[in-house]
Amino acid sequence: MLRAILTDTRVIALVGFSANPARPSHDVAQYLVAKGYRVIPVNPGLAGQMFEGETIRASLDDCPPEVDMVDIFRRSEEVGAVVDDAIAHLPNLRTIWMQIGVFDPDAAKRASAQGLHVVWNKCPKIELPRLLG
Repeated sequence: MLRAILTDTRVIALVGFSANPARPSHDVAQYLVAKGYRVIPVNPGLAGQMFEGETIRASLDDCPPEVDMVDIFRRSEEVGAVVDDAIAHLPNLRTIWMQIGVFDPDAAKRASAQGLHVVWNKCPKIELPRLLG
C-alpha cells in the first residue's frame, strides 16, 4: 500500500512546516520537492511567505483542491482537528500521513471511514528510497 500511495500522490499539504532548515518538517519538505512532489507548506505563523516556489498557507482550507495527501508534523493531540479540516476542505484527498511518533486512533478511524488511506509512525523521506529506490 505504501508503494502505491507514494507512486500515486502528486500534491502534498505538509502541516506543521518549519522555515528552520534544521527542523525535520523543513528537511522532509525539501526532499519531497526534490523527488518531484508539489509540496504546499501549512503554518499559520509563516502564511504568505514562500518555500520552493509555493506560498505557505495558514490552514488546509487555504490549500488548492488538488491536494491528495496531508503529511502531519503536529503533536498527536492536534491530529484530530487536522484530519477533520482535511476531510472538510480537500475534495481530492486520498491519504492522511502521520509522521513518526504521531498517531490519533480516532482521527484514523474517521479518515478510514471516509475511504482515505491512513499511514502513521512513518516518514515519506524514509519510505521513498526504501520502496522506490
